[in-house]
Amino acid sequence: MSQHHFDSEKTTHKRFELPGAKPHYNPDRPGQVEHIFLDIGLDIPQKSCYGTCSIRLLPVRNGINRLTLDAVNLQIKSVQVDEVAQNFEYDGEKLCIHLSQPTKIGNRLLIAIAYTAEKPQRGIYFIQPDKHYPHKPIQIWTQGEDEDSRYWFPCFDYPGQLSTSEIRVRVPNPLVAISNGKLIETVDNGEYKIYHWSQQQVHPTYLMTLAVGDFAEIRDEWQGKPVTYYVEKGREADAKRSMGKTPQMIEFLSEKYGYPYAFPKYAQVCVDDFIFGGMENTSTTLLTDRCLLDARAILDNRNTESLVVHELAHQWFGDLVVIKHWSHAWIKEGMASYSEVMWTEREYGDQEAAYYRLTEARSYLSEDSSRYRRPMVTHVYREAIELYDRHIYEKGSCVYHMIRAELGDELFWQAVQTFVQDNAHQTVETIDLLRAIEKAAGRNLAFLFDQYVYRGGHPDFKVAYSWDGDTNLAKVTVTQTQAQADSQDLFNLKIPIGFGYKENPKLTTFTVRVHEKEQSFYFPLTERPDFISFDVGNNYLKTVKLEFPMAELKAQLEFDPHPISRIYAAEALATKGGLEATQALSSALKNDPFWGVRAEVAKQLAEIQLDQAFDGLIVGLQDPSPFVRRAVISSLSQIKTHHSYKAVKSFVQDGDESYYVEAAACRTIAAIAAANLEDKSHEDKVIKLLKSVLEERAGWNEVVRSGAIAGLAEFKTSELALNIILEYTKNGIPQPLRLSAIRALGKISTGQIPANIERILDRLAEIARETFFLTQVAVLTALGQMETPKAIGILQSLANQTADGRVRRYAEEEVAKVQNNIGTDKTLRQLREELDQLKQQNQELKSQKHGGPVGKPPLTPF
Repeated sequence: MSQHHFDSEKTTHKRFELPGAKPHYNPDRPGQVEHIFLDIGLDIPQKSCYGTCSIRLLPVRNGINRLTLDAVNLQIKSVQVDEVAQNFEYDGEKLCIHLSQPTKIGNRLLIAIAYTAEKPQRGIYFIQPDKHYPHKPIQIWTQGEDEDSRYWFPCFDYPGQLSTSEIRVRVPNPLVAISNGKLIETVDNGEYKIYHWSQQQVHPTYLMTLAVGDFAEIRDEWQGKPVTYYVEKGREADAKRSMGKTPQMIEFLSEKYGYPYAFPKYAQVCVDDFIFGGMENTSTTLLTDRCLLDARAILDNRNTESLVVHELAHQWFGDLVVIKHWSHAWIKEGMASYSEVMWTEREYGDQEAAYYRLTEARSYLSEDSSRYRRPMVTHVYREAIELYDRHIYEKGSCVYHMIRAELGDELFWQAVQTFVQDNAHQTVETIDLLRAIEKAAGRNLAFLFDQYVYRGGHPDFKVAYSWDGDTNLAKVTVTQTQAQADSQDLFNLKIPIGFGYKENPKLTTFTVRVHEKEQSFYFPLTERPDFISFDVGNNYLKTVKLEFPMAELKAQLEFDPHPISRIYAAEALATKGGLEATQALSSALKNDPFWGVRAEVAKQLAEIQLDQAFDGLIVGLQDPSPFVRRAVISSLSQIKTHHSYKAVKSFVQDGDESYYVEAAACRTIAAIAAANLEDKSHEDKVIKLLKSVLEERAGWNEVVRSGAIAGLAEFKTSELALNIILEYTKNGIPQPLRLSAIRALGKISTGQIPANIERILDRLAEIARETFFLTQVAVLTALGQMETPKAIGILQSLANQTADGRVRRYAEEEVAKVQNNIGTDKTLRQLREELDQLKQQNQELKSQKHGGPVGKPPLTPF
């Protein structure tokens, strides 16, 4: 699908476990579920499904006289076992069946439960037009992960039970129904049509799915197996553009995993209002319809391609090989995320893949530093959905890459293939991956898992260098700055350190064991190196602070063959600052062959408070890569001058071929204007300009107009900007734009007068009563930025009423943020008063001037 504790008590990191967290284990297993058959109908106007769930169970032992199934908020009509009525108890969460005959080993039970699910809170979702969104399609779709199948049919709802399944469903014409496996029968009686799907390979209940809608079907194939794309009619071209590489991806992953795609078809269904990016139901992935790309969006949007390959990879890691317990979800989510890296490497090259890995590492590092730190494998939580965080996705991907670095390509793929082949159609735990590695490669990587999987955190390295010309020795000192007095905080890794020369692209590399808090290593070289590369290839998950001389950093930025090493050099140069560093970064922005380095250099240039930094940045506005232009424009938001304003304004007025570049320009021009301390007329002009964007540039996923909303939020003291944003929080506004406007209320609230803060709170309280997951998350995001105790009340109310564990957790985390914001409220007021005084003094000084300085001082406000 597209969230710890061993060392957290000894650090400043927040704990993963919230109050109420407890150990979770799979329940006792009364027997093996062999088959599940859902024979159901749908009452779309009443948002209900009804019918019979039949479960064939092979008892594991004699004498069992009661069975307990998961069934939440269902109406249980009757229960039969082998066509004999049974007594049962039902409390709204668990269905307890009292067997009239105790079990006997070898005697299968056929359990038939007649039930209705009326307006279910989760599990199955009914999408329909309403007065606010009259053009919304009629769709019904399911979402089982983590434990939500129990909301739409009774079952043993945990991943350790694998069975075959069937779904027979009656839907009104012209709607079609897509499910797992093969379509074995359709019956059309004119008004209604019955679809009968059969999944003959075992899988868990959370991967059983149903998607119903008036879809267009686009047919493709891989080695004779159907590959189909289902989208809303009229979006067929978007479907081919967005999912057309699927057959090549199936071929690629079949080869890499050493196991041909195992299921009879592969369908991808794009649905409205989906609550995830995608969900890898067996042979039938559901995707958000927001992943569909138009001709312009595909220019610089690779998220869809990554999403498609991520969910496809789950057909092996997650569906063919199933985790036994949620605590091991990193096995499947980490590999699906690493498959994004693999596909990037195959499709776009090594440098693109290396940069993709860096973005994944940064995503995890951000969660580790700002949210919490936890082991990747833990069974202590409140709800399993909490585990679906950046630790199992992005950190999981990084762990797979570290395994690859340890083993080398050949042995890594042998290990992966052994793992898949040995465990196909079975359940696994983390230890099974270690066993496959040892079986295939003869390597015991428990040391790596102990450090990165079974405990939280990563090493933070500070690396210093010096050269001794008398002895021709290079000295590299490595400090693990994350380590406290307790040695358990230390990492023990073998790190390659390379030395490079301008005229020779091949590095001289030594591998050293880094295992102490501080170590110095001495390397004999024939001559002084031009640059140093720490962790050649950037294979290990870490942070790095380079303390190298200026000359070595400049040479590293220009000549290091690896893009991530060049990025580390750019970061270190920006920290040093000064004209020499600015010139080196400016040169890299113009000349580096890889767009990822140029984009990162743009970010670092903006950190240097010199006029020449602007001069270096402005060249990047003409970069052929939209990724670089976007980074340059975003960076210019930190250089709040008339010149940066003028440079960005044309991108707002005249546009760009990239939606994202236009959106960044809308945010940046507002950030520059909002910081102007001299002339409020610029604020009015920019608000008017952004208002025109909102009125005229509706388009794909509302990317550009969402950028305009984010720009308006920069004017934190403007009531006019607030009023515009509030208008776009109303029902009827396209969903992506409305969500952006809701989130923007939090940012703009921090400068508003009390009466306007009350208006914001009232609006958020009203929206918080809506049940759509993404709307609730947008409300949480907004409230978490506010600086008033009243926000806490709304957050707590939302936490209490939601049926979604993610929303509940986010709400509690945002309460802590607001409490922290309130703690600094007095300081903020004082700063604002001082700022107002500075503004007044500035105006008085302006009125006394009869001339100005020659030239352009650094960061002159316009």
